[in-house]
Amino acid sequence: MMEIEIVKGDITAIEIDVIVNAANTSLLGGGGVDGAIHRKGGKEILEDCMKIRNRQGGCKVGEAVITNSGKLPSKKVIHTVGPRWNSGNSNEELKLQMCYENSLRLAEKEDLKSIAFPNISTGIYKFPKDKAAQIALETVNKWNSEKIEKVVFVCFDEENYKIYKNLEEKL
Repeated sequence: MMEIEIVKGDITAIEIDVIVNAANTSLLGGGGVDGAIHRKGGKEILEDCMKIRNRQGGCKVGEAVITNSGKLPSKKVIHTVGPRWNSGNSNEELKLQMCYENSLRLAEKEDLKSIAFPNISTGIYKFPKDKAAQIALETVNKWNSEKIEKVVFVCFDEENYKIYKNLEEKL
């Protein structure tokens, strides 16, 4: 049984096997969590991302790739591309669920025992925070893993933290 923890904080400061980056399809860094991970992790992460781009042309929405963690305290970084919210008319909910599933699958493949997720797609991609939290918690709760021992949801702001805590009590 995986332990699930919800914290308010900065995902770039978490000491854990792997953190998940809410990346964009280019993998070259951006705003929000993505920018913070690239800034604090340093050029080693960007260099790995460029190798992936050269090999496969970036990362599609819902998919996930893994890199080193540069100067971050985690061992690795999984980059997943969340969907932009489009009134729910473009399979956004399924695409967001795939971000969590593909990240968990990749962590297992790499024998990583603990993983931290940010609030994927809830920033500039405008995914409704309550829907995103429900998808995240339900997907992780359904995931049956013999390798992953701990999942941490790292909420950057008080609003997401409260949403996750309220949902956790109901699940």
